[in-house]
Amino acid sequence: MRSFIGPFLFVLFLAGFIAAQDLTVPGEKHLTNIKQLTFGGENAEAYFSFDGKQLIFQSKRDGHPCDRIYRMNIDGTDVHQVSNGEGRTTCSYFFKDGKRVLYASTHGGSRECPPPPDFAKSGYVWAVYPDYDIYTANLDGTDIRNLTHTPGYDAEGTVSPNGKKIVFTSDRDGDLELYSMDTDGTHIKRLTNEPGYDGGAFYSPDSKWIVYRGSHPTDPKLVERDKQLLKQGLIVPVTFEVWVMKADGSGKHQVTKLNAASFAPFFLPDGKRIIFCTNYFATDKQKRNFDLAIINVDGAGLERVTYNESFDGFPMFSPDGKKLVFASNRNDAKAGDTNVFIADWVK
Repeated sequence: MRSFIGPFLFVLFLAGFIAAQDLTVPGEKHLTNIKQLTFGGENAEAYFSFDGKQLIFQSKRDGHPCDRIYRMNIDGTDVHQVSNGEGRTTCSYFFKDGKRVLYASTHGGSRECPPPPDFAKSGYVWAVYPDYDIYTANLDGTDIRNLTHTPGYDAEGTVSPNGKKIVFTSDRDGDLELYSMDTDGTHIKRLTNEPGYDGGAFYSPDSKWIVYRGSHPTDPKLVERDKQLLKQGLIVPVTFEVWVMKADGSGKHQVTKLNAASFAPFFLPDGKRIIFCTNYFATDKQKRNFDLAIINVDGAGLERVTYNESFDGFPMFSPDGKKLVFASNRNDAKAGDTNVFIADWVK
């Protein structure tokens, strides 16, 4: 019995020590009571359910070679795998009623993990796997249904707060553009038309606006380079700016003009400001030093939120605006670990 009690008490002590740690970095006046919810490996893109009680996220854990989709309570307990364990998954989200979820997966093309991009050949690129389609499932992962069927990349889906629409990214027309559809996959409408990559979109709290990341090179050589890379299922994630538009695709305007990698934007509860991830503040843009920042929808009032000297990204506010969930390399047990954190938001 003593051989069991010793390790058990040590685990309790370690958990208590971690919980007691101050994970806030000096200067982070908007964050308090930061709690780490995952421990080790790659965990990211955690998003709240509409009742604010659960999170859905993607993770490589337990030796799995590809990201799988999981859900958990907002205190990190009761973790359940949602995806079926086949292919690679990304970009999960809850439906308004809390009974189903959506995520993108490559399992329709192959049960195996698709190979990662060859950085030695193409430089630092993101893979845009053509087998990605958007699926829905029950909370326990059963009753998987296809929402998209078009050949090519369909992913990055999020649901509007009114529960009526999904915005997602697709290359179905030869370029990476944003589209909307009803939550049953019907009434698909193209929203963007600019050359380059538009993606990572979220609706405003009133569902009337969409915020997203855009990369629109004007140099003909860069435009042609991106076209050729997209044919190989690749993009260069060097420069993104934050954009907003109305939910029908009208009224587009650029919010940031930072000439940096700014992405993962999300509206603040007031609908007048945007929180996003950027390497604008990094002295060395080659290093993975990203911080969270806030900006007004008109591009004014840029304010830095996090000061961690590594990665902070993928922020999302709880429906009541009181909490912020984000992914970070802070407090990593192993260099490069990305974990999910939740904090109380201080206005």
